[in-house]
Amino acid sequence: MFGLDKKDTTLLIIVALLVFLAPFLLNPFPADSAMAQFNAGYPDLMQRFVIFGIFAIGFNILFGLTGYLSFGHAAFLGVGSYAAVWMFKLLTMNVIPAIVLAVIVGGLFAALIGYITLRRSGIYFSILTLAFAQMMFAIAYSDLIGRFVGTSITNGETGLQLTLNDPRILGESATPDGSIPLTNLFGWDMRSTYQMDVGAWLFQFNFGYYFCAVVMLIAFFLSIRIFRSPFGLMLRAVKSNQQRMNYTGLNIRPYTLTAFIISGMYAGLAGGLMASMDPLAGAERMQWTASGEVVLMTILGGAGTLIGPVLGAGFIKYFENIFSKINEATLHQWFSFLPDGLETFVVWVAEHFVGSGWHLTLGILFMLVVIFLPGGLVEGGQKIGGLFSRRKQADEKSKATKTEPAE
Repeated sequence: MFGLDKKDTTLLIIVALLVFLAPFLLNPFPADSAMAQFNAGYPDLMQRFVIFGIFAIGFNILFGLTGYLSFGHAAFLGVGSYAAVWMFKLLTMNVIPAIVLAVIVGGLFAALIGYITLRRSGIYFSILTLAFAQMMFAIAYSDLIGRFVGTSITNGETGLQLTLNDPRILGESATPDGSIPLTNLFGWDMRSTYQMDVGAWLFQFNFGYYFCAVVMLIAFFLSIRIFRSPFGLMLRAVKSNQQRMNYTGLNIRPYTLTAFIISGMYAGLAGGLMASMDPLAGAERMQWTASGEVVLMTILGGAGTLIGPVLGAGFIKYFENIFSKINEATLHQWFSFLPDGLETFVVWVAEHFVGSGWHLTLGILFMLVVIFLPGGLVEGGQKIGGLFSRRKQADEKSKATKTEPAE
């Protein structure tokens, strides 16, 4: 199907089912239960899952295939967001032109930065990408370009956002009630949400989420085609032994630069989707911590695998949004069945791993994955699948032995 073999088609179908059934799968606990804290089936968080999944898929095309580790990929995420917001301010609130411009701008910046940084490899390449990203962050934060041209481009530390004075060419600058228009897809409001109550469960269906989900599936499909193409095979060869490739007389720079540009376009796409869901762009999206986050997502899920970056993005965003909201009152509610002294002690220990201390939990889990599952969560799934497969083969062999006639 769509030029994919049976294995890749099955993987694409599984990802599509997981994405479209997410409102049900991510709400396993009733809304009135104490465990409802762990439900993640609400629109804002699900949008983050798929948008950062796109970001990680693009980063994996560079890092997973070529081995080039970029510490500055958040720069393309940021410029994509700025480009999308400017499109909303100047042209239309329709998200399609904004997303297209975000992808183009992300690719152009990636071409410029990649042309310079790919002259080096290894740690030198990583440091160069980090340096460029921090320079772009500083320029956006100080609105340096705006000072030269006489008008604000990034709006500095406040961030770029929509106003009632935007000179929008297509569409109104303000709604009849005097508010700022909402982003839309040919009239369909990106924030429109439908709620469904099923017993004690609450399910929310958001149009913006499903739009992002469709875009992520398209991005995932394209990444499969890239991985299976001769171009992807060449990138794997670069990762395997770049020195040997150079000895053959083959110039690898056009291949690595193309991979860098494609990866930057994916990041720009993610930035454009972020602005489409919430039309605001700030310099914090270009900070080195955001670049480090996508590195963690890819390694945690499984660098070089197809579905690994998506799993890693969902895993980290889940911890960031769920565990960070658990407070002392919630912990006391959970451990109220313990004696008072023991309850106080357990809550004191647990509160260091949740709330503002959720990074500690994430760090421990990341350390355990790197030590015991170097291939990430995908390797863990493969080991579990292999365990069941061996057990099934052993059972079949045992049955076959029992049914053999005695001589």
